[in-house]
Amino acid sequence: MSDAFQKMFQQMMEQGQDMARALNPALDSFKGFDFAKMWPTMSKDMMEMWFGNTFNREGLDAKTRLLLTIGALTVLGAQAEAQMKIAIRHALEAGATQREIAETIYQMSMFGGLPAMTKALEIAQAVFDEAGKTETGDSA
Repeated sequence: MSDAFQKMFQQMMEQGQDMARALNPALDSFKGFDFAKMWPTMSKDMMEMWFGNTFNREGLDAKTRLLLTIGALTVLGAQAEAQMKIAIRHALEAGATQREIAETIYQMSMFGGLPAMTKALEIAQAVFDEAGKTETGDSA
């Protein structure tokens, strides 16, 4: 890699670290290059696209991005349970309430159907239960 490209890539990875912390403060020790150990097939191009160019764009805060992600996963039929749980956990960490998450899922029933909405709500409730959080008058 050229020096200019290396510098650009390092900046992108630092931005990815900042975004990971915004999504979930527990990811403070996030190291982008550690992904290569966990997923040797994940290319640097994919990392750059996700963390450098997509999730790090200006215009939307972390909470909004995560609510959109939950909506998209719901419309896809809530088939990706692990990814849905991660998005819901991160949304809670980013400041979303259980009510906001549930409303996002309810809204998607128009686009993904009732079975997708029901499955997504079951997943969300499991995450809420795991987190041990119950919002008075605001639970899903």
